[in-house]
Amino acid sequence: MPNLPDSGFHRVASFYDRLARLIYGDALEQAQAALLPYLPPQGRVLLIGGGSGWLLEQLVSTGRQLDIVYIDAAPAMLRLAERRYTHLQRPHACRVTFRLGTEQALQLQEQFEVVITPFLLDLFPPKRLQRLMDTLAAALAPHGSWLFADFWPLQQPPPLWQRLLIRSMYAFFGFVSGVKASRLPDYASRFNALNFEELYSRSFFRGMVQAKVFRRSSES
Repeated sequence: MPNLPDSGFHRVASFYDRLARLIYGDALEQAQAALLPYLPPQGRVLLIGGGSGWLLEQLVSTGRQLDIVYIDAAPAMLRLAERRYTHLQRPHACRVTFRLGTEQALQLQEQFEVVITPFLLDLFPPKRLQRLMDTLAAALAPHGSWLFADFWPLQQPPPLWQRLLIRSMYAFFGFVSGVKASRLPDYASRFNALNFEELYSRSFFRGMVQAKVFRRSSES
């Protein structure tokens, strides 16, 4: 396999979901599912870093009429998502386009009513994260919604058990998947810099995981 940017999760695709459930139970899935009510009845949706496709299946099952662009950098993850999609019951109201790559796979001037980043933004060091979030913000329509689910401890500083778990997570995925980040981002600063305001928030896994909905500030 060529050395594609951000493709390290290709190596863990066969067991990633089982590992996540072993450690977090269904908390990661609950956080993503909490965002589903904030989908529009119809519109274009960018789901980037969706992994093996669990969230894609949930989007389709909502019955909403969505034109979904599904981007993942790991070829094995993308294949799993495509396979999951082909087994969904039809007919349904969604159209899905699969793309291998990073945010660079977006087309010039492409716009979406919704951008979804499920457990994606924690993977990148500050400068790379800034480029990614700038690109995604530019692809989001002016009144669109950014649906976010990720590791974002409510308590600051996080309790010891959360700090140890986060440190272990970065050490493991840094070794097996080449994740470059070594600590959780300052999400609040990045969203503030992009003039987004929080409309919804809910925490999971004893406050270590959060689901949030952002929209651009009316003052921006």
